[in-house]
Amino acid sequence: MADMKKAYRLFHDGALALMRAEWAGMRVDVEYCKRKKRLLSKKVNFYQHKLEKSKLAQLWKKRFRGKVNWNSNQQLSHILYHIMKITPPKLTATGAGATDNEALEKISVPGVDLILQIRRLKKIRDTYLEAFLREQVGGWMHPHFDLHTVRSYRSSSSSPNFQNIPKRDKEAMRVCRGAIYPRLGHLILSADFSGIEVMVACCYTKDERLIYDAVHGDMHRDMAMELYMLDSLDKHHPGERNFRQGGKNGFVFPQFYGDYYMNCAQGLLEWAKVAYRKDGTPGLVHLQDKGLVKLDKKGEIKNCDKFIEHVRIVEDQFWNVRYKGYTEWKERTWKEYQKRGYVEMFTGFRCGGVMRRNEVLNIPIQGSAFHCLLWSFIEIDRISEEEGWDSRLFGEIHDEMLIDTHPEELEHIKKTVERVTTVELPKAFSWIIVPLKVEIEVHPIDGCWAKKESH
Repeated sequence: MADMKKAYRLFHDGALALMRAEWAGMRVDVEYCKRKKRLLSKKVNFYQHKLEKSKLAQLWKKRFRGKVNWNSNQQLSHILYHIMKITPPKLTATGAGATDNEALEKISVPGVDLILQIRRLKKIRDTYLEAFLREQVGGWMHPHFDLHTVRSYRSSSSSPNFQNIPKRDKEAMRVCRGAIYPRLGHLILSADFSGIEVMVACCYTKDERLIYDAVHGDMHRDMAMELYMLDSLDKHHPGERNFRQGGKNGFVFPQFYGDYYMNCAQGLLEWAKVAYRKDGTPGLVHLQDKGLVKLDKKGEIKNCDKFIEHVRIVEDQFWNVRYKGYTEWKERTWKEYQKRGYVEMFTGFRCGGVMRRNEVLNIPIQGSAFHCLLWSFIEIDRISEEEGWDSRLFGEIHDEMLIDTHPEELEHIKKTVERVTTVELPKAFSWIIVPLKVEIEVHPIDGCWAKKESH
């Protein structure tokens, strides 16, 4: 049964620790934000000018004449799927051809790439940098961190949404993090739990193969080799590293979060486009040599039916052979939810109500993974108060905490963070049955959040 008193105490102490982090705040380089906004506006205008000269734009103007709206997804959908007769890569809930970024990235039409670039630059400018400028006062920003808004009992952030700062888009991440600084004479330290959700999944499912892979193996490499039919994979080689990234981001993570083979196959092919073997063989050519795809004279995919079927077979093996224990846990958890109307977490929380199957299976893992971070955050906050640190916590992003650090306290804080996250946390949460890892990165003194080095 869920221990709700334990859950309440975690959130009570967590709210106080996060309140102190909000109060600490972070320094924002206001002039940098303004300068970057101007630069981004110039880039947007440049790409917009190129777009308006494209064949896509000519069709757009011809169809809508004086009513052209370059920001209209409805107009774009009409041009792509009705005028140009392109088969939609995905559909909206209403059955119309989708024009979100995921869909447009799969369309090889000149001009679509410019639309994607314009959207990306506008988002950096208007969603992130503008929010920094709007929320800062005197060069300081104090984002809110809340514990009462997310169904999975994870945290959320607002004013601005600090947890929404880009991470996968490296340029966007660099631009946004380049605006955030510690106090003068200090540096930023970040501590990131390594693969915490996979580790928590091990604790829930007790799947022996998953535990072995998470602790000793490399499931991303293994799956990449199986999916791309590789006899070897060197993750340190730049071209072959992308095969592994495909296994990780195109298959393993989507599968854990409930995706299925058809979508995974498309993602895997996108990674294959940027991967290549050590001998220089491009990823798609390698797949063609293995008989999994057919390419046209331009090297683009003409047929990938065999690859999709191959991914379906790998998916079946993934869940019914490799991680059979995980599958059994999923079936058991789903049946318990159908009977009781709620799921319980190891950390004392109970989540009920109408939920999709994927939510039922993901919420306990995602929620408990964040609670590992929250418990560690609370403990480090307590120690900093007791020991009178000049350094102070100022933010968190689900599995990562940030500390505005005095250089003379750096080594002590690193040791404290490692002890709390890898030694004290498993003692406090006895359900943790696998070793946890934390990656610590620091920035130069007086340096922005964008520049960091592993420690």
